[in-house]
Amino acid sequence: MKTSLPTLVLGGTGKTGRRVAQRLNALGRPWRMGSRNAQPPFAWEDPATWASAVQGMGSVYLSYFPDLAVPGAADTVGAFARLAVQQGARRLVLLSGRGEEGARLAEQAVQASGADCTVVRATWFNQNFSEGGFLDGVMAGELMLPVGEVAEPFVDADDIADVAVAALTQDGHVGEVYELTGPRLLTFAQAAEEIAHAVGRPVRCTSIPLDAFTDAMTAQGEPPEVVALLRYLFNDVLDGRNAHLADGVQRALGRAPRDFADFAREAAASGLWALR
Repeated sequence: MKTSLPTLVLGGTGKTGRRVAQRLNALGRPWRMGSRNAQPPFAWEDPATWASAVQGMGSVYLSYFPDLAVPGAADTVGAFARLAVQQGARRLVLLSGRGEEGARLAEQAVQASGADCTVVRATWFNQNFSEGGFLDGVMAGELMLPVGEVAEPFVDADDIADVAVAALTQDGHVGEVYELTGPRLLTFAQAAEEIAHAVGRPVRCTSIPLDAFTDAMTAQGEPPEVVALLRYLFNDVLDGRNAHLADGVQRALGRAPRDFADFAREAAASGLWALR
């Protein structure tokens, strides 16, 4: 991309945004954090913050919180994309969700904005087990989730960031939809077994009813909209629709995606899952 203008990294403290920012730093590319605590601040729920955050940017890594599946997300993302283009940010890279109708609507909204757009469509992250909502279960030795025997092609957040940065900084990715998966399918129980093998202690996944899971989330103080999102993701999206592999990492980067076992070994070696 023939521009020296900075990149706005939305969700720059999150699993993928943080990694995108690190890679832009390593390449010597200027970038701006897009978050409530940044200067200028950015908040999805406050459109008044958008213009100042995107002013002077040449590109945007566009990740939406909490998820593109939530009601109204496509309208919000589309409105931001149109504003970004008006402000001169020509290249937009959207982190999207695999198998989510709301995510598809958001993709269409961003594609209709007039931007040079790339869609990075991802499945469940490996890092959900090390940085996200599954970490407590790993530490306790038992993940209690409403998952059954459905298999998922877990994808690594480092692969997502590598694809996103390639799309932000290189030519040849505009108009592409990269569907990203890992190299094999795993059930959640098999993922737990990989973690147990890497960390050297028992870690298992126990399947529980969806209502029991969402009731527990409510009892822990999760807001209703988050509980509704989790119900949708575990009940609707985790129905086998994503139980197949895709070649997005290979097409974008010319290499195979990272395997879950490699992720687990590295996370274990870092001491992240060590009991204290």
